Amino acid sequence: MEAAKWGKRIRSYRKLKGYTQVDFAKMLGISVSVLGEIERGARFPNEKLINKISIELKVPIQELVPRD
Repeated sequence: MEAAKWGKRIRSYRKLKGYTQVDFAKMLGISVSVLGEIERGARFPNEKLINKISIELKVPIQELVPRD
């Protein structure tokens, strides 16, 4: 369940920045299918990827952390 919350927040910020899944996956150096799995909550991003997502979205990690 936690992975789904992370995925929703990442997807929301990606869309706010106007990035497509294809563009954002390229920026992160991962496949579109991996990004899709993360955004759907089927996969949890590791710490390194969370840091990269934060940098590329120009959003502090604290903003990506799911709220209860």
